Amino acid sequence: MSKLNIKPLADRVLVKALEAETKTASGIIIPDSAKEKPQKGNVVAVGPGTKKNPVTVKTGDTVLYGKYSGTELKLEGNDYLIMRESDILAIV
Repeated sequence: MSKLNIKPLADRVLVKALEAETKTASGIIIPDSAKEKPQKGNVVAVGPGTKKNPVTVKTGDTVLYGKYSGTELKLEGNDYLIMRESDILAIV
């Protein structure tokens, strides 16, 4: 993966969403129209935080976030989400 030329500000985090599941546990293939928006991703870049709220996640962490969290953006042909650290629910 090439180095991205983006640096989030304050407590913002840049996340690359993981691919949605294409098969259920029982082996049924899910069509594209029925796939849910992924809620899990990898942290790609992290802002410096603020004096009151230092950032606790770091680059490379796998995180869970809310279904409608963040702002979608496309960089170098890949889809990313930029969100506040408070939108992240857990580190996996």
